[in-house]
Amino acid sequence: MEKCCFGGVDGTQVAWKLPPNGESDVSVHGSFPGPEHPAGTEGCSDTQTGDLLNSLLSAGNWLVSYEILLRMLEEVSVLLWASLLVLATVHKSVISVQPPWTTVFRGERVNLTCNGFHFYAQEKLKGYRWFSGKARPRETPGNTLEVRDSGQYRCQAPGSLPSNPVHLIFSSASLILQVPYSVFEGDELVLRCQKRGREKLAVVKYTWNQKIISGSDESLDLLIPKASLNNSGCYQCIAFLENAYVLRASQANVQIQELFSRPKLEVTDSQPIEGNPVNLTCGTRLPLERPDTPLRFGFFREDGAVISNWSGSPDLQITAMWREDSGSYWCGAETVTGGIRKRSLPLQIDVQRIPVSGVFLETQPQEDQVVEGETLVLVCSVAKGTGKTTFSWHREDTRETLGQKSQRSQRAELEIPVIWESHAGHYYCTADNGYGLIQSEAVNVTMPAFCPCVIFVSQSLGPASCIPMTPLSTGDDSQGGTIRRPLTVGPSEPLNPLRPAPVELQQLYINVHPRERDLVYSEIQITQPGAEGEANTFRTSLEDQ
Repeated sequence: MEKCCFGGVDGTQVAWKLPPNGESDVSVHGSFPGPEHPAGTEGCSDTQTGDLLNSLLSAGNWLVSYEILLRMLEEVSVLLWASLLVLATVHKSVISVQPPWTTVFRGERVNLTCNGFHFYAQEKLKGYRWFSGKARPRETPGNTLEVRDSGQYRCQAPGSLPSNPVHLIFSSASLILQVPYSVFEGDELVLRCQKRGREKLAVVKYTWNQKIISGSDESLDLLIPKASLNNSGCYQCIAFLENAYVLRASQANVQIQELFSRPKLEVTDSQPIEGNPVNLTCGTRLPLERPDTPLRFGFFREDGAVISNWSGSPDLQITAMWREDSGSYWCGAETVTGGIRKRSLPLQIDVQRIPVSGVFLETQPQEDQVVEGETLVLVCSVAKGTGKTTFSWHREDTRETLGQKSQRSQRAELEIPVIWESHAGHYYCTADNGYGLIQSEAVNVTMPAFCPCVIFVSQSLGPASCIPMTPLSTGDDSQGGTIRRPLTVGPSEPLNPLRPAPVELQQLYINVHPRERDLVYSEIQITQPGAEGEANTFRTSLEDQ
C-alpha cells in the first residue's frame, strides 16, 4: 500500500491510501497539523504525488484512475469550502501597544494586549497565544505580554484568528523618533523626538517625505489635531542641542488607517415599477479596533435633492417611486464628532412606467336608470397603467369635451350636477400616461319618458286613479299654450241603494314624479252616525303596494 499527501488550506494535510493495481478501494483521511493534531503523514512530497499519478495512468487502468482522481478532487473541494466558510465568519484578534510607540530605547519595556471575539472554535485555546518571528508560540493565561526585544509580534485570542503583526524596535541610538502603532483618520497624531540621556534639546524640526513641515521652540512634539489619510508618509526628526550639535533620528513610516470604508449604495431594485417601494442601504465597514464608532448616514440625488437628512440608520425606504424620480443617487457616511465624511459612488435608478390599457367608462347610476333632474357621475378607469394619468370625458354626438383631470390613479370621476333630457346621448372617456391616448367604448345614457298625470281618489274607498293629462288647444295660437284636463272616466252607473252615492273624483296630486309611480294613494272618510255632512278625512300613501 502506497501513501501520499497533499497540503490543504491553512496547513491542512489530506492523505490518500491508494490500493495496488487491480483493487479499487480508496480511503481518504484528513488531519490538521498543530501541537494538538500532528499530521501523521510524514515522508510525502510533490514528486511522490506526481510519480504515483503517472504510474496509475500509464498502467492502463483508466477507470480506476479516473475514479480515484474524482474522489481526491471531491475531498479537496469539501475541505477548501469548509475552510473558506470558516475564514469568512471569523474575526482576527486585535493587538494594542502601551506605551503606544513602536520605537523605544533599549532597556525599556512595552506591554502588548490581545483582544478577541470568541467565534472560532476549530482549535480550542486555553489561553492567549503569542507569536514572535520563528520562535515557538507561547501561551499566557492573561491577555497581556511584556516584551523587551525588537521583533514582529502577533497574538491569538481564544475563538479568534491571529492578529495583524506589530513591529517593535528597541533602539540603542542617541535620538529616536517615536510614532504610534495605530492611528485612524480623525485621531490626534503625535510624533515625539526623544534623546537618550539628560541633555536637553534646544530645537526640533520634523520632515515629511523629506520636506520640513515644523520647526518650533515651544514644543518638541509634532501635533496633528485631526489626522487624515494624506498625513501618511515617511517622517524624520532633526534635533539641535544646546551646544549646537545636530542629531538625526532614523526615518519612521506612519500609515493612517481608514476609520470606516467608503460607503457603497445598494438598492433592492434599480429598475422598479412605478408606484412600488424601494429600499436603499448605505453600507460601510468599521475596523475591528473601533467597532463602536457612531456614524450618521444621508441619501441624496445628483441634482441636489435631499432624499433623507443625516440620521443614525443606514437604511431608507422610499414608499413609492415615480418616473420623475429616475436619476443618479448617492449616499454619504460621516462621524458624529470627528467631521469625517465620505461619499459613495453614484447609482442609477430608472423607474419603469406601465402604459395604460383597458380604459372603461361607467355611469352612476347605470346608463338606463338615469333620472332627469338628478346627478350623473361618469367614472373612467384603466385596467393597467402607472404614474400620472390624464383622464378626459367626451360626448360623442356633439364632439364636446366635458372635462379633464390629471392624477396618480387608475380611476377618476366627472360629476354632472343636474342632468336633463338634453343630456341623453353617447359618452366616452380617454386616458393617457405618456405612451399615447387610449379611448373607452361609448356608453349610451338614456332617460325614461316623463308622463304628467293627475291622481284622483273617490270617497267610496275605491283605489286611486292616475289619469294622464292630454293637451287641449286653448284656441289662442298667439299664446301657444295648452290646458291639461283629465280624460273622461266613463259613463255613470245606475244608483244602488246598498252603496253610497258616487261622488265626483277629486284632484289630490298633480304631476307625480316617475320615481313615485309605484305608490298607491287613497282617501279614507269616516262618517259618524247622526252627523250628516261631517267627516274626518285621512290621506295616506302606501309604498310598494
